[in-house]
This record gives sequence, C-alpha cells and structure tokens, in this order.
Amino acid sequence: MSAEKKMGTVQKRYAVVGMTCASCARSVEASLCRVPGVRSASVNLATNTAQVEYSPEEVSPEDLKKALQSIGYDLIVAGKDSEAAVQGLEYRHDALRWRAIGALLLAAPLVLLGMFGMDSPVANYVMWALSTPLVFWFGRSFFSNAWRQALHRTATMDTLVALSTGIAYGFSVFNTLNPAFWESRGLEAHVYFEAAGVVIAFVLLGKWLEERAKAQTSSSIKKLMGLQPQTVVRLLSDGRTEEVPTAHVGVGDLLLVRPGEKIPVDGIVHNGHSYVDESMLSGEPTPVAKGPGDRLWAGTVVQHSPLQLRAEQVGADTLLAKIIRTVEEAQGSKAPVQRVVDRVAAVFVPVVILIALFSLAAWWLWGGPDGLVRGLLALVTVLVIACPCALGLATPTAIMVGIGKGAEKGILIKNAESLELAHRIQVLALDKTGTLTAGKPTVEAIVWANDLPTGPWTDVLYSLERQIQHPIAEAIATHLESQAMPIPLTDVEQLPGLGVRACFRGEQVLAGNRTLLATEGPALPNTLEQAAKRWESENRTVVFFAYANRALAAIAIADPIQTSAAPALRQLREMGVEVWLLTGDNAASARGVAKDLGIEHFRANLMPADKEAFVREQQALGKVVAMAGDGINDSQALARADVSIAMGRGTDIAMDVAHMTLMSNDLRKIPEAIRLSRQTVRTLRQNLFWAFIYNIIGIPIAAGALYPTFGFLLNPMFAGAAMALSSVSVVANSLRLRWIA
Repeated sequence: MSAEKKMGTVQKRYAVVGMTCASCARSVEASLCRVPGVRSASVNLATNTAQVEYSPEEVSPEDLKKALQSIGYDLIVAGKDSEAAVQGLEYRHDALRWRAIGALLLAAPLVLLGMFGMDSPVANYVMWALSTPLVFWFGRSFFSNAWRQALHRTATMDTLVALSTGIAYGFSVFNTLNPAFWESRGLEAHVYFEAAGVVIAFVLLGKWLEERAKAQTSSSIKKLMGLQPQTVVRLLSDGRTEEVPTAHVGVGDLLLVRPGEKIPVDGIVHNGHSYVDESMLSGEPTPVAKGPGDRLWAGTVVQHSPLQLRAEQVGADTLLAKIIRTVEEAQGSKAPVQRVVDRVAAVFVPVVILIALFSLAAWWLWGGPDGLVRGLLALVTVLVIACPCALGLATPTAIMVGIGKGAEKGILIKNAESLELAHRIQVLALDKTGTLTAGKPTVEAIVWANDLPTGPWTDVLYSLERQIQHPIAEAIATHLESQAMPIPLTDVEQLPGLGVRACFRGEQVLAGNRTLLATEGPALPNTLEQAAKRWESENRTVVFFAYANRALAAIAIADPIQTSAAPALRQLREMGVEVWLLTGDNAASARGVAKDLGIEHFRANLMPADKEAFVREQQALGKVVAMAGDGINDSQALARADVSIAMGRGTDIAMDVAHMTLMSNDLRKIPEAIRLSRQTVRTLRQNLFWAFIYNIIGIPIAAGALYPTFGFLLNPMFAGAAMALSSVSVVANSLRLRWIA
C-alpha cells in the first residue's frame, strides 16, 4: 500500500481480494466511487489493487473496506491485515495450483470414458462419480463467488462458469436417472459430465497459468525492492562497528559499505575512494568513480574498495523508495484506452447471458427434434467461451511490463497516460544547459572593466553566486572560492532565466545574461563588449556582473556538449520527431550549438514564460509536444507540455511536474523512451484486438452460427480450453515486451 497527499485529499493504493475478471474490477471501482468522500478510484485487475483518492475527514479505509465487503469483495487495509493478505495470497496461489492439478487428474479419465466407454452400462454413473468432486469441490469457488455476486445483483466470469457447468452437470444427472424421458420421444439421452468437468479443469489451469504470468509482469518492482540490503554496518563514535537492520539507520549515521555490497541509504561519501555501479538508476553499465563529498544512492553497488557513507535520506525518503513508489502507482494507473474496455466490461456478462438464453430459445424453436438438447449445449458453450478476463488484462498487463521495463532502463514513467501518449510525440523541445550540454559548466575567463580594483568585487561576485542553485552560478562560485571571501548581501533574489540580484552597500548588484543587463540598464564598456562577442561566437555562455548601474565584468562559461546528444538527435530525426532548441542563452551561442548538432530550429534569450508560450504555440497547431529540461526555469514549459521529461535526476521541481524522469543525462534515453512507448502501445492494441475479436468470433460460433452452413457445433470442452487460453495468451503477449523493448 502506498500513499500520497493531494490538496486536502489522500491518495492510497490498496490490495483487493476476490476479483476474477474485468466485470469484477468494474464493480469494485463503481462501489468505491459511490462512497461519500471518495474523489476517484482506479482498479487494476492485473495487480489486484485499487488506487483511491478520498477525503480522510469524510471517509476512512474501514468505510472503503465495508463498501467492498457489502458486494462480495474485500479490501486489505493495513498492519496485520496486510501481513495476513500476503500469506493468504501465497496460500491461494498454492491452492490454485493443486486444485488445477487435481481437476486435471479427474478430467483425464472423464474424457477417456466419454470417448471410448460410452457403450458400458455403468459409464454414466462412473462419469457422474468422477465429475461431482471435480465440479463441486475443485470448482467450488466459481459457485460460491457467483452466488455472492447474485445476492448483490451483479454478474462476473464466475457467474458464467457456474451457470454453464451447473447446467451441463444438472442436465446430465437428469438424463442418467431418467433416460426414458428422451427415449420415449425417439431421442438419445446424452450426458455431458465430461464437458462440465473438463471446463472446470481448463478454467482452473488457465487461472493458475494467468496468475503465474501476472506475477512475472511485476518482476521489475520485485527487482527494485530487492536492491535495498536488509542489514548494514554502522560505525560508532568509539571506532567499533555494529550490524543493524537498514530500517534502524538514522540521518547522520556513519555507515561502512564494503566492495560487492549494496548501498543501503542515500548519502555522501565521508571517506574512501571507489567505483559504484549505478546501472539500477541510470541503466548505464559503466561504474562511476566516487570520493569524499560525492553523492551515493540506495541500491547501487560498491566495487573495488570500501566506502564510508554519511546517511542523508533514509527509509521512504531515499531515491530508490521514491522510484518504487512511482513505479507502483504508475503500474496501477489506467491508460485512456482502458475507458473503452470499462464501458464494455460494464455490460459484458449480462449481454453474454442474454445471448446464451437467445441461443437456447432459437435452437428449441427451430432446431428440430434435437433442438432442446442442442440449445442447452449452445447455452453452455456460449457461457463458457465468453471471456471478460482477456478484456480486463489486455491493457494493465502491457502497461505494467512497459513501465517496469522503463524503470530497468533508467526511465521513470509517472503514469500509464504518459506512456501511452509518448508514442505520438511530434515536437521535442530541448533546454540547452544540463540537457544538451553536460551540465557541468566551468569558468574559462573573466574580463574586468578597465582600472577596476578586482579584489573586493571578486568577493561580491563570489558571495552573490554562492547564494543560488544553478549550474552556472555554482561554476562561478567554485572558480572564485580559492581567491574570495564571503561577504554579507541583502535582498538576494534569483531571477529564473535571467540571473540573480541583491543589495550591497545600499546599491543593486546583479549577475546574469544580456537580457538582465538590458532590463536593468547598465551599459557595457567597449572591453567587455568585445570580449563578450568573441566568446559568443565560440558558443560560450556569457555572464555579466554589474553594480550600481555599471557593468564590472564579463565571464565566459564553457559547458561541453554531451557525447550522447548527436546520436540521440539523429535517432529522433529518423523517428520523425521535430527537434527545437530553447535556451535563455544568447543567440550566437544557441546558433553554434544548433549548427554543431544539426538542429534546424532554435530560439534564444528565452524567459521561462517564453518556453511555455512556445509549447502552447505548437499545441495550437495540433501537435503533440514533449519538453525536456532539468531546471527550475524549465518547470513552466514542462508543466504545459503533453509529455514532459526531466533530465538526469534534475531538480525536485522538474521531477515533480515531469511525466518522465531520465535517471541519467544520456539523451539517448529520450528516443529509447519513445520506442518503449510505441512498443507498449502496439502490444496493448494487439491485446485488445485479440480480446475483442476472440469474443466477437467465439460467441457466435459457440451459439451455433456455423451449423446451418457447415453442420459444426463447438464442444463445450474446447470452448473451456479456448477461454483459458485467451487470458493466458494476452498476458504472455504483454510479457514479450520484456525481451523486445
């Protein structure tokens, strides 16, 4: 169960007990939505979970639980309830396996007798004896669930199975005890014990295979959960060590992580040098060098040498925990296409029952002497072959595998809608600094105005830049750190897309780009203007420093283009995506970067609002727009874009608004994410096509549509096998994503 607060409401994810098909999921969702105080509910059949947003002041989890219990299901709330649910789930999986095996063992002699032993005078009684425990013991859950649903005026897959096998069994018992009823009318008293028994056996086998396959769709989550070690070595103040559970680690604790061990929490290297395998985050196999002051992430693996780690984020606050939470919630979310399936599921079972009854009536009225028998057979076959399970599993299984595969590749996808929409991206807008560039700018040169005593002004510039979080500001502060001293400034204000300003000795001091300089009014001396133009022609970013309406210095910032940029952009062009470069940097620098990378479209000197306006402009043209960026100045455009992509663990605000977060700065992850979306949507559509076409073709054949032309009637046993196969095939098709994506 996971939780998230959202504007006065709480969003929680609960396990649901008792769902077997899409109709069940629909009933559960409708019941939860009817509870006063519930804002929304989304039920996922593949994970057997419900994601509910509700007001805790109006409704409690116990109220939700009672609402589901009233219609024959149950909700796992917390604590011992959850532990019991996990144990119960394992027990049910084992029980389902043994029920399937037991049913198949009884079904085998039933089929043999039905094929080769019907001439024996005791054959009907032997088949009756074999089918009774098969139907009513191994298949008891279908009847109990159907009865419970009937009491609440709903119908599900269990209703179809219980009706079909119950009618076939009852009809066979009648014919065994009263064969003269048919013989006196010149007809043979057929029995269908083997049909009833084999249907139960095949459905149980299908459910077991389906549960096994569904478990594989969540393997990515299990892998992520297995990344955090259970225990860790803690260093004590007296030099001793102790092994403690990871859950007992607190912020500030000093931990020892040895080679080959997984890092238990997020933190900073306190002592030691080593390499760390961060592939679980970034998807990149190359280990990263780490030393004192470098950041470490839970779940990554230390190699070569031990490291001492100072814990900073523990438990649910680690990046790994947030990733697991995001993937769980995303896998439980619904793709837009699921709305169509939900509407079909709402009427599926009642419509199937009506078709089955119509088939019985049609055969009885127009089927000749054997019309009633064939009508009953058609009724049973229609009820058996109809499969709401395949419909219910088509979308969520593909989404689960796709989102899980993305997490393995270092692509964190926020919800199913984002994954589905990404395949339609037509325009991709890219920020420059930290996205196309490495995001590790360095100061190449500083030119001061003529006859200026640089000493005190270096202190002011250093103090100004160290106040804010921005890669360029950090680069300047780092460059000046060894030669400057911090001094007090007042009214410090970061200006997204422009720079920073503050107050020093009663006058305004600022550092930023040309736009900021033009806005605030300081004129550029000739020496600074010439230096700035030369740097801009060399694709450098230029920062200007001014005080009291006088420009004091120009600073050249170099930020190399990422090695992954060129191949990523080439792939995007091949995919038909139109790429734009959007930057707050000067036009000359933007033009140079665009030329080097073969980007045809760019816009420079943009404010955050200008980037958002660009997204709106493209959307107004009917295009699906993606925006990729990593900073606060990108957050407006990211929030506006149809698909927003935060780069390389970016800033928290960028990650919060982004639909996708790339866990590394490798731009090749963007075309990889689009390919994953295309493959997932293709799989999802295949699943829905086969689920719908199976029912559209199978139900008429089961009703006897081919009999007038070809003399063919479908045996209920084969209908049961087909129904079981349909669900398994849908899940298996989704699992292919694990190898092709």
